[in-house]
Amino acid sequence: MTTRERILAAAAGIIGEDGVTARLSVRAVAARAEVSTGSLRHHFPTQQVLRDEVMSRVYDWMLPDISIDDTTVPPRDRLVHCLRQVLDMSGTGSEARHSMVLLMENFVTVEQTEAMREAYLAMQRDGQRRMEGWLGTLAEEVDTLPVADIPRSARHLGTVLNGLALERALPAEDSLAQRESEALYAAADMALAPQWMPGADGVTGSDTK
Repeated sequence: MTTRERILAAAAGIIGEDGVTARLSVRAVAARAEVSTGSLRHHFPTQQVLRDEVMSRVYDWMLPDISIDDTTVPPRDRLVHCLRQVLDMSGTGSEARHSMVLLMENFVTVEQTEAMREAYLAMQRDGQRRMEGWLGTLAEEVDTLPVADIPRSARHLGTVLNGLALERALPAEDSLAQRESEALYAAADMALAPQWMPGADGVTGSDTK
């Protein structure tokens, strides 16, 4: 195992034991990885860089079968499949409620410390980066998706996933499967052929009247 991988494994171990808001101090991670603090700083100049890389690896471990490159499947279906895989990480029923409770306990009901902020933003950045990557791949096949719109489309997809994850944790009268599929496909359609709402690019609702 390379020094870089040992550092990542040590940081992942600390997060696994202490939760996603664990503080990845240079001394603690270096000691666990059995490397010098100078070596750690060489590979990861800041805690943010280290945390971002660890969270990226966590997603890789949890979502190993996501493939956006399978051109035998229509782009729309591939995007929905990837989004569904991310949504499924929150589970359903009691699992979804537990996931939401953990989210609230870690990031909402506690004091917003720097460690908590770093942890949340690292997850948010990784999710944004991944969705931008998926859209970037699909943009090579879909001429209705301008490259300039990819970051905004990715943020919209993230918002949709957050809402659907919350819905899974709340009481429902019937199965959410159909509504989820409809929402995911609608979000995918908007991402692949963005027609942004009034207010985008400096145009307000009142300007359109």
